[in-house]
Amino acid sequence: MEQPNTTKPSLEQSIQRLEQIVAELERGEQELETALASYEEGITLARSCLGRLKAAELKIEELSEIEDDALQTGGQSDRDS
Repeated sequence: MEQPNTTKPSLEQSIQRLEQIVAELERGEQELETALASYEEGITLARSCLGRLKAAELKIEELSEIEDDALQTGGQSDRDS
């Protein structure tokens, strides 16, 4: 029995799908139930993308702080220990 694909789409794939959903909703050709399901999927994707972007921002801030600390201590960072 084949297992379902449970890999999480990349950020880029999620954004692409979100753009597709927006275009479909803007056309206004979907029935109400389909439009609501698409809207729900879009909200889920938007929240996921936002969470991933916030996590990336935090990582960048952490790395910047490590670099700042290294510069202030004469080039020795925690990674050099």
